[in-house]
Amino acid sequence: MSHAPPEPPRTPERWAIATHNEGPLHAALKDWYAEPGDRLEVPVAGRQIDLVRGELLIEIQTGSFRALRSKLRELVGHHPIRLVYPIPVAKWIVRQSPGGKVLGRRKSPLRGRVEHAFSELVSLPRLFLEENFSFEILLVQAEEVRRFEAGRARRRKGWVIVERRLLSVVSSRRVEGPDGLLEFLPANLPRPFTTSDLASGLGIRRDLAQKMAYCLREARAIEALGRGRSGIRYRATQARSSGPNS
Repeated sequence: MSHAPPEPPRTPERWAIATHNEGPLHAALKDWYAEPGDRLEVPVAGRQIDLVRGELLIEIQTGSFRALRSKLRELVGHHPIRLVYPIPVAKWIVRQSPGGKVLGRRKSPLRGRVEHAFSELVSLPRLFLEENFSFEILLVQAEEVRRFEAGRARRRKGWVIVERRLLSVVSSRRVEGPDGLLEFLPANLPRPFTTSDLASGLGIRRDLAQKMAYCLREARAIEALGRGRSGIRYRATQARSSGPNS
């Protein structure tokens, strides 16, 4: 996108002005993404749309894509739709007491990357076959506010996530169609390749590489050639200028 990311307002009062019980992160991203002339929270065919830009419907999703499947499938045949998804490349954890007092703030060692979008894209990979569909990843810096509530969130020892806040948008990447998905494949993949090759080439876990392969296969960007000793072998179904298969 062309506009530079402004710093979002930091006041809880601003974030509280959110419709349909949306969280602070969603509200701030919608404000950042909106351009002059955009319409916010517009009903289209009985569905509420975050942003409408001319003919384009824009949905910003900060949670599971599964909840959007029926909505997007109903609309994509008649309207151009863009799904926008934030991934935190840097995140700070803010801990609060039950009364809301800040107890501390630290930077999480976890860093998101664009490939993490495939953990959610497994819910709707075939939308990339639709000419009306586009997908945009926003790499962001964010805060995650946690509050201690005894007896809840066992994995976090009682620390419950109460809200997420946008600090800045670092960069964006737009993906359109099967060709766009092929751009996620590293140039040094063998021909054909396995998910182990994909994981090694990108430096990611194999389970994430498997989700990527599933999405690309469902979108007909790659095809399975059969199973070998090291797993299912894949190749691209079409040429790519910098790709491993042509």
